[in-house]
Amino acid sequence: MSQTVATFLRCPRCGNENPTESFACNFCGVRLKIEKLEKFSIFRRMEKEWIKPAPWYIKIFWLLFKPNKAFWDINHKRSKSPGGYILLFCSLLYGLMGLAVTSHFNFVNRNPYSATVIFFYLTFFVTFFVFGFFFQLIFFAILIWLFTKGANYAVGFTERLETRFGGLKETKETYKEAEISPFSIYKGGTMLQIEASHKFSMMLCAFAPFLLINTFKLLIMLVGFPTINIEELNLNQIDAILDQMFASPTWGILDMIDALTIAIWVPILTTLAIRELSNSSTTRALIPSFIIGFAVAIIFYFLRPTLFG
Repeated sequence: MSQTVATFLRCPRCGNENPTESFACNFCGVRLKIEKLEKFSIFRRMEKEWIKPAPWYIKIFWLLFKPNKAFWDINHKRSKSPGGYILLFCSLLYGLMGLAVTSHFNFVNRNPYSATVIFFYLTFFVTFFVFGFFFQLIFFAILIWLFTKGANYAVGFTERLETRFGGLKETKETYKEAEISPFSIYKGGTMLQIEASHKFSMMLCAFAPFLLINTFKLLIMLVGFPTINIEELNLNQIDAILDQMFASPTWGILDMIDALTIAIWVPILTTLAIRELSNSSTTRALIPSFIIGFAVAIIFYFLRPTLFG
């Protein structure tokens, strides 16, 4: 009777055995398989020795300009993922967008520095901030769920996470980082295995582009909206003014920017997060991510009445 023999890939650097489906060594990080897509710098796998996590603000900078390096670093210490910071800062930018809207209000009969007007500005900021936080949290969570489904079909994402990290339940770390030598080439692999997956927090980092996009949208709002004279601060007049403001064609431009970000930029970063978490194929993870990104962008595009009047 023939028996199925498990095969492994032996790492040429450290000599350890890895599952055949691995694309990088689980112990020292050296590439075991090189895909054509990895000729592009944005998709190149990092092979440097990992010592300690970079500060959160450096990680965010890398996510925007060196995303392969960012996810490589985050994957070694996923509990230090800056996903929460990204959501918070994106929400703060939404609050500033509220102020950008009110900056086009000209209060004819009131001192612009009076307590009433300042309270009015503050109300807009808080309202936009709270709306931005919950809207983005729900929207990003839905997208992460969709990208996960696509990755499950393409590379068996969830199954790989369960194999690598012993399940998806996030547990507290039971080790002291000081116990792991910073000079050992095995530190990266050891760190990868003893920490929970923190999948949501890490994949939330794929939405870092919205930090730049929301900033760009904020600048457009500052210059793209018309100035409106307001004689009295009453609810009926404010409602009519907001209807006029939100009917501006500028919103169509803002929606187009969001749609392109969801269709192109976010899927690329999501792919990098998936391949680092699951040690899987970049190409196979990228295809469903792009399909999902484009599908969501199209739905997002057609459902926005500001794009069609």
